[in-house]
Amino acid sequence: MNSPLASRRAAMFDMDHTVLRIDSSMSWMRFLRRRGELSRSFVAKALLWSFQYKLALLDLDSMADRIVANLRGDLESEMIEKSAVWHERDLAGQVAPAALEAISRHRRRGDVLVLLTGSGQYAARSVAGMLGFDHVLSTELEVREGRFTGKLSQRCFGSHKVEVAERWASDHGIDLATAVFYSDSYNDLPMLSRIGQPVAVNPDIRLRRHAERHGWTIERWF
Repeated sequence: MNSPLASRRAAMFDMDHTVLRIDSSMSWMRFLRRRGELSRSFVAKALLWSFQYKLALLDLDSMADRIVANLRGDLESEMIEKSAVWHERDLAGQVAPAALEAISRHRRRGDVLVLLTGSGQYAARSVAGMLGFDHVLSTELEVREGRFTGKLSQRCFGSHKVEVAERWASDHGIDLATAVFYSDSYNDLPMLSRIGQPVAVNPDIRLRRHAERHGWTIERWF
């Protein structure tokens, strides 16, 4: 039997530089730096990674593995507490007004709202909860007995994002051929190519060129 959602369309949104006007990963790094929890050299590395990411030149799997390995043994409860402070101070005011309009428009249509992001679950869940998304699909840090294992239990970036979205769509009776996905990054090209209605929002140079060649909708939200 099909899910009750089978007749509904999904509206899927990337988070950084799409729903949010900022890169949440760099925001988190700056937050930790202010707290004295990160060295200046690590922040410099993060800036380089951010630049490489924008050019779609970064090995996302390798970078994610290196970063998450550093959390091995840390308490999840401490991460949740810090994330709540960070969200209130640095994320809550960074939602793009045009994103709010798009979310409201899809909600009025009765579409299923999905935040589909490569960011970790703590940032993703806080933003999704604040904006009333129906579902959040994100990269997940593995936790055992309240502590991080230093591994990922789910990857939701690059081609992995397609796998996560397809599993979710299958579980909820959603046809991705009728769905819309908003994203800014060429790194999301696999997902944008998989979806029925790709929308390039504030696209980076490579995504803009691809979108123009393929006649995709291009929107400037901020």
